[in-house]
Amino acid sequence: MTLNEAITVIKDHLRRMDELYNKTVFDEWAIIRVEGSKGRILTYEGQRREDFTHSFPAEVKAFGPELLKSSHVSGDYDFFRHATGMDFDAYLVLATHVFLICNNTTQSMTGITEDPLWLKAQVPFVEMSERFRASPLVPS
Repeated sequence: MTLNEAITVIKDHLRRMDELYNKTVFDEWAIIRVEGSKGRILTYEGQRREDFTHSFPAEVKAFGPELLKSSHVSGDYDFFRHATGMDFDAYLVLATHVFLICNNTTQSMTGITEDPLWLKAQVPFVEMSERFRASPLVPS
């Protein structure tokens, strides 16, 4: 899958999550490449582009090594239940060292998952993970 195809898949699945949840689940997301304690933003969608770009190097120093500790394959994902504010709430492996990171800047995953609609809303996220498991991103 190309980067443009990946962006289309992500936007479609996140839109479906929002529809099933009746409000926005993740108001910010980015595709990032992480190698060691360094990272590069491949694309960003959200309201705080400048802040995100500025804080990204520090955030990836903490976030990147943790992700790279274990062997992830395309399609693997996790949710961070206790993340708050600008901390990442979820990630999805798109390719080796390439991740989709998602965030809700006003609510934690704990708060999101307390809503019974979360059970339905997470289905598109899992379906998206299967798309990337079957066809990983081929970064250029």
